[in-house]
Amino acid sequence: MNSQLFTLALLEIILSIIIAIVIMFASYKVLIRLFFKDGNLNGENLAFTIFTSGFVISIGLILSEILPSITNVVRISMAESETVNIAEILSYSGLYLFIGFLASVLINGAVFLLFSLFTKGINEFKEIQKNNTSVAILVVAIMVSITLIAKDSIALLISALVPYPAVTNFL
Repeated sequence: MNSQLFTLALLEIILSIIIAIVIMFASYKVLIRLFFKDGNLNGENLAFTIFTSGFVISIGLILSEILPSITNVVRISMAESETVNIAEILSYSGLYLFIGFLASVLINGAVFLLFSLFTKGINEFKEIQKNNTSVAILVVAIMVSITLIAKDSIALLISALVPYPAVTNFL
């Protein structure tokens, strides 16, 4: 068994789980504070639950594109020296997560803009608060669709920022 590879795999699993939990928790809290102060998941408002589920799926899809780049930075740091440069890993991870956050804000902003264009005179937040499941499903469908379309571009942008070692050109 390759103990260094095993350690790296465990580190990646732990890092992925911790980042996912922290980001999901923070995103949920921001969602509640900004839009749905009275929202709860006790089953009384199915529209809110549907919307929250779509929001979590959207964040998860974006995180699934960011986490491999973070683990690449960890791998590069481990391969280049015997000691892992924690400051470098944290700085790149923070940058990648910030880009993911901006992408999430842009995607959600685009969703609400697109929904407003589709349905003149309907306030999606108020409709979701009134338990209008039709609106919640439509908003979530738009959100997940835009996320699926944009996630590869987000991954490409972030992978362009990974500090790969310089390679010489022998040709």
